[in-house]
Amino acid sequence: MIKSCSIEINGLPLNVETGRVAKQASGSVVVTYGETVVLVTAVSTDEIRGGIDFLPLTVEYQEMSYAGGNIPGNFFRRDMGRPSERETLTSRLIDRPLRPLFPKNYHFETQVIATVLSTDKENESDMLAILGASAALEISDIPFFGPIAGVRVGRIDGRFITNPTISQQAESDINLIVAGNRDGVVMVEAGAKFVSESDMIEAIFYGHEAIQPMLDMQERLKAEAGKAKRVIPPVVVDEALEARIRETAAPLLTEVIATADKMERQRKRTEAEAHTVELLSGEYEGKGSEIQEGVHSLEKAMVREMMLSEGKRIDGRAFNEVRPIECVVGLLPRIHGSALFTRGETQAMVLTTLGTERDEQRIESIYGDYFSSFIFHYNFPPYSVGEAKRLGGPGRREIGHGALARRGLLPILPDKDEFQYCIRVVSEILESNGSSSMASVCGGCLSLMDAGVPIKAPVAGVAMGLVSDGERVAVLTDIIGDEDHYGDMDFKVTGTRDGVTALQMDIKVERLTREIMEKALDQAKEGRLFILDAMDKAISRPRAAVSQYAPIIASVKISPEKVRVLIGPGGKTIREISNSSGARIDVDDEGTVTVSSPDKVVSDAAIKMIRAIVQEAEVGKLYRGKVVKIMDFGAFVEIFPGTDGLIHISQLAEERVNKVTDVLNEGDEVLVKVLEVGNDGRIRLSRKAALGESLDNVS
Repeated sequence: MIKSCSIEINGLPLNVETGRVAKQASGSVVVTYGETVVLVTAVSTDEIRGGIDFLPLTVEYQEMSYAGGNIPGNFFRRDMGRPSERETLTSRLIDRPLRPLFPKNYHFETQVIATVLSTDKENESDMLAILGASAALEISDIPFFGPIAGVRVGRIDGRFITNPTISQQAESDINLIVAGNRDGVVMVEAGAKFVSESDMIEAIFYGHEAIQPMLDMQERLKAEAGKAKRVIPPVVVDEALEARIRETAAPLLTEVIATADKMERQRKRTEAEAHTVELLSGEYEGKGSEIQEGVHSLEKAMVREMMLSEGKRIDGRAFNEVRPIECVVGLLPRIHGSALFTRGETQAMVLTTLGTERDEQRIESIYGDYFSSFIFHYNFPPYSVGEAKRLGGPGRREIGHGALARRGLLPILPDKDEFQYCIRVVSEILESNGSSSMASVCGGCLSLMDAGVPIKAPVAGVAMGLVSDGERVAVLTDIIGDEDHYGDMDFKVTGTRDGVTALQMDIKVERLTREIMEKALDQAKEGRLFILDAMDKAISRPRAAVSQYAPIIASVKISPEKVRVLIGPGGKTIREISNSSGARIDVDDEGTVTVSSPDKVVSDAAIKMIRAIVQEAEVGKLYRGKVVKIMDFGAFVEIFPGTDGLIHISQLAEERVNKVTDVLNEGDEVLVKVLEVGNDGRIRLSRKAALGESLDNVS
């Protein structure tokens, strides 16, 4: 039976329908907004695979080419290849608010698939996918502590907008995604143009208010079309085993959580776990995995209690204290820009490479193809955490961290007409113990300045954490890996001294209050300013010039009417200039010529050739030209490539000339002076007027 619910957002109906398609899925909905349509399905198996003691949840978001009226550009002309970066990031957006809302003991294979079926190229599909994922789970038999919903918040001229169109986003100084439930916010993802912390808080809770009608809609749909939820047996706690684990492991774990060094702490943790399993395995035969899990749970409880009761952190820092920072720039000789950023046991080597327009990344999208002139790549090799694993391509984590760092740096980059280079930044994580993405932002900023990129202001990033038991709260600045693992929040903030450029927040508790979020943002600003001060000691402003190893990029503006002349028949002229000078030359229809070359000598030579071809005749100037045609009434002279003028027979000499060929023949070089340039472009030349003129004035 088909059931649907609708609300209105920005004058357009938002509709969620179930019962028409994909009826064999555990839950399926079609979400429509404007002419953008997304199908979302949720399926969970009936059996648990052996050895699974976690939630095996996979979330896939796919943008089908036909949704935008396109045919895929790959060789096979198929969708379903490697997911695009946008598809990967959107899959993460859906996954992050859903994952904490399943029962802790729910271990059935679960899959959510969101498929974009149609797009009107104005109303984005990602927010519809989050809504659809929650709605599909709500009406299914899968246990789920929903509903949730997500919205995008923009701000134009000081006014907040719910789910701004793609056109409106270009005018907005905030691009914020908020996901939440009835009680609070569960996920935040944002890019911003130097927005204050207080304005970000207002935008976040504006978004939380905007999702409430979407929650109402899902509850109505569940009441009409929902299935009975599966009954999951409660976890049976072996209190006697817990007591023995506490008795055996607590003294050892006390030493573990007092060890500041990460690798040493891991060694002691492994020893404590092995010792506890060895002592208790005889008493509790066959329960080795339960004993291991019990040791992990005990350590988590001890770490959290130490923070909340004693005000202590694992490495002994104050809650608002940033780890020691070291910044080094220019450490690699041939790289256009390089930086090594170390904060505690997290270290990022970040490299900047400058390229030309031809190096820009071409991105295919259902919304239309476009080029990106700023590329950020994040690499996380296994040695950074002391592991030996197979190297492979970037996973969702690497793509997500790179996208966050890119978003944090993007607002500080110069406008394209000011700095015409394509910029690629690569972050190589050499050591990791908490917030390598924020180290990538800091190192990326240092690297850009070392490369001579005229950034608007330095930017830094810091990761915040939270530990709370419902009454007591500890907000942590610059969290390490164990604090992230055992804590309740991962809140990353990037910005300049003047405002926020990016946010990313995930929580493991049911909600986050406004007061806690305000405290976290204020404390993050304090930490960010501390980091910026440390960065300033290494390099406080961009270098005056780009690296000598970077390509030279110069621009020449010519008349649009001269573009065809510069290109020449079949591109012959522009190719000849490129081959002769060694420069790469591009020209657009508006007459902007971009010259890319390995050094200034080559650049200057190419520009000189270009100007010689596209220059326009000036009255009174002397030119050395070539006779290209003889007529009875005069001679046509090419004064520069593509431009001819006429010397009338009366202007050939001071004395009377009876026949043009008495003075000139085709192929002769002749010095002429421009007498007139007519409105029709015709040029009158004189050989007579050029006689006796100084050759210093020849153009």
